Amino acid sequence: MSTGLIIIACLILIVIVIIQIGKVTDLAAKIRGEEAVQLETNKRTANFMLIFMVAFLVLTCWSAWHYKNWMLGYGPHQAASAHGSSIDGAFNITLFFTGIVFVLTHIALFWFAYKYAGKKGVIAEFMPHDNKLEVIWTAIPAVVMCFLVIRGLVAWNEVMADVSEGEDYMEIEATGQQFLWHLRYPGPDGKLGTRNFKLIKSGENPLGQDWTDDKNLDDIMPSEIVLPVGKQVRVRITAMDVLHSFDLPHFRVKMDAVPGMPTYFVFTPSKTTEEYRQELSKYPEYQQPSDPNDPKSAPLWKTFEYELACAELCGKGHFSMRRLVKIVSEEEYQKWLKEQQSFYLTNVRGKDFDPRKDEVLGIEVQQRKQDFNSTVEKALSAEKPEDKIIRLNYVYFKTGLAELDDRSKYELDNLIAVLNKYPNMTIEVAGHTDSDGDDAANMTLSQERAKAVYDYLVTNQVASNRLRSRGYGETKPVDSNETEEGKAKNRRTEFQILTQ
Repeated sequence: MSTGLIIIACLILIVIVIIQIGKVTDLAAKIRGEEAVQLETNKRTANFMLIFMVAFLVLTCWSAWHYKNWMLGYGPHQAASAHGSSIDGAFNITLFFTGIVFVLTHIALFWFAYKYAGKKGVIAEFMPHDNKLEVIWTAIPAVVMCFLVIRGLVAWNEVMADVSEGEDYMEIEATGQQFLWHLRYPGPDGKLGTRNFKLIKSGENPLGQDWTDDKNLDDIMPSEIVLPVGKQVRVRITAMDVLHSFDLPHFRVKMDAVPGMPTYFVFTPSKTTEEYRQELSKYPEYQQPSDPNDPKSAPLWKTFEYELACAELCGKGHFSMRRLVKIVSEEEYQKWLKEQQSFYLTNVRGKDFDPRKDEVLGIEVQQRKQDFNSTVEKALSAEKPEDKIIRLNYVYFKTGLAELDDRSKYELDNLIAVLNKYPNMTIEVAGHTDSDGDDAANMTLSQERAKAVYDYLVTNQVASNRLRSRGYGETKPVDSNETEEGKAKNRRTEFQILTQ
């Protein structure tokens, strides 16, 4: 606050000084004569113009050199993408020619102001036309501009090229919305699902994904961009409300996000986040503490992160569009990808608004198979008999009957696959019930259900001498029968590995 008041006070004083100088000049003109004062003013102004020219150009060159390591494209900030060198090259060539023009035109501007200051008895020469001069100042810029445009077109065609059929690439999607980016990755199928703006519902379906499209079921929506180094990436870019701009400055990627008009950008990251940090660590300015108020905080280079920004002023919350971008090795990326969960399975599956809540989905079958196999592998290495008991979580029977529901088939097929993998394995199939109803009836039902599973396995080529079935009724509860949740746990079918 105090610094701001001092600045304001200084500005006010400067204005007062200028006004007073003007009054003094008027008074001097009246005393000495207007013409003499004007000639003196011209001479003084001409000298100041020359001094200002030297100071301005020196300061410009010094500041550009002094701060070049903080500017993208120089020092440690070389492009971190395969195409970035083309953009930097075009920028540097343009800067070279425009820099020459900048210096020459400013020298001419201030030198002419000095050399041709108003003098007594000197009259300006009238020169209405000069063909030679006009050819020079037209032809030279035209040739330079042609060179720059052609160089720029070559870079543009390289940078804006889309992927070709058969190319190895991954595709992600970024959708701008006030004030955030919705990021979407394909799941194991490698394909992004379709969208329909009519399906957009805040919270339930923020992107309007069509859940009847199987490609949507494994799509993930992370909070940050994580990409493998050296992998070509195609980014689908769009917006939901106003204009945004997808900007990855360190990778020389910038593309407008326009509502109703999908755009894209293709790039290949060439430096991991850690490699970029190591480059920054070579420069003294990045050895400064990351927290100015804490001298012991980590240096700036250690806290560096790539970022996704919105380069379009999209509203008062524009600043919050920032997202982290992490470039990692292929191994790290695959590990991160496995940790991500499908948006559909974690936020939509089984809810009232899930159009497929009564279906068993292929993605669920695959996931459950992996979980089943992992459980079996763990049981095989167990030593205690009770740790070799595996519950068949997705084996269902029709209410009050021993007839297998069709939804049970894939779980039993998983068991058949395990038995085929381990030909010496023998198991006991066990049926259990809750305490509701007659004890004898519960025992009979559990025996019949265990036998139904036994029969299914035998029918599918599993040798009967590797199996036995047994019903336990309500005699081995795993939870209290006082609650509905406990009863549901007690109504179960499981198998125990006897030998392997």
